[in-house]
Amino acid sequence: MTFGIDLLRQAGAGLLAAGIWAAAVGAQDAQAGPLDLRRSGLDFMSPALQALQRDDSQNPAMLWVQDGAALWRSAAGAAGKSCANCHGEAAQSQRGVAARYPAWDNASGQPLNLAGRINQCRQRYQQAPALAADHADLLSLAAFVGLQSRGLPLAPPADARLQPLRQQGQALWQQRLGQLNLACSQCHDALAGQRLGGAVIPQAHATGYPSYRLEWQGLGSLQRRLRGCVVGVRAEPFAPDAPEWLALEAWLALRSVGMAVEIPALRP
Repeated sequence: MTFGIDLLRQAGAGLLAAGIWAAAVGAQDAQAGPLDLRRSGLDFMSPALQALQRDDSQNPAMLWVQDGAALWRSAAGAAGKSCANCHGEAAQSQRGVAARYPAWDNASGQPLNLAGRINQCRQRYQQAPALAADHADLLSLAAFVGLQSRGLPLAPPADARLQPLRQQGQALWQQRLGQLNLACSQCHDALAGQRLGGAVIPQAHATGYPSYRLEWQGLGSLQRRLRGCVVGVRAEPFAPDAPEWLALEAWLALRSVGMAVEIPALRP
C-alpha cells in the first residue's frame, strides 16, 4: 500500500476521526503488517444481498452492462464511430481504466471522472452530444467499462494537479450541511457500523459506481447517491454540473485507495 499511503499523507489528517487514517497508514499488527480497517459497503449487507451482487446471472446491474457492451460496438454521432473503432476489445483496452479516475485531462486542462471521459470521447471523436450524469446510455457505458477493472485495486493518479480538488472534497466531506447540521464524516467515519432508521451505516467507500440500488430499482451514478445524502440532511443540493460533486468523488477515490473495484455494485 505504499502508493496509497503516499496519497493519503498528501491529503492530510482528515481521516483521523474514524480511525481510517490509522488503519490505512500504519496501525501495526506485529505479525501481519499494516492493518486496514476499511470495509466495502458489501460487507455491511446481508448474506443474501452479498450473494446477489456476486452472481452475475442474478445481479440486476448486469442488464445495464449488457446494454453498455452493445453501445461499445455501436456507431454514434456525426462521425459514425463506435468506442470499439478506437479502443478495440474492452476486456484488453479498458482493463484498469476505471480504477484510475478521477484523473487530470491534459487536453482540456481539467480533471475528469470516468463518465466525463466517456462524454469527452463522444464529443471529440464521435461528434455526439454529451450525456447527463444519470442518462441510461452513460450509466451503461460506465458500468461496462468499469466491469473490466472489477477486482483490481483503486489507484487514483499521484498527480499534484489533482490535490486542490481532493482538498476541496475533503473539506466538503467534513462540512456540516442542511437543517440537520450534519457532515458526511459524522455518519460514515464516526458512526459507521451503527444503524440509522434500521439501516446499517457503511463507511461510504465509492468502490462500485455506477451501482444498482434497491431503493432506486435501477442503476445510478455516484453523484445521484451523494445528492441523496445532501437532500437527506435537508440541504439544497449543488447544481448537476457543480464542481463540488467531482471534488467529493476525488476525495472518496483517495480515501479508498487500494480497495477492490466492485463495478457494478449492488446496494440496498
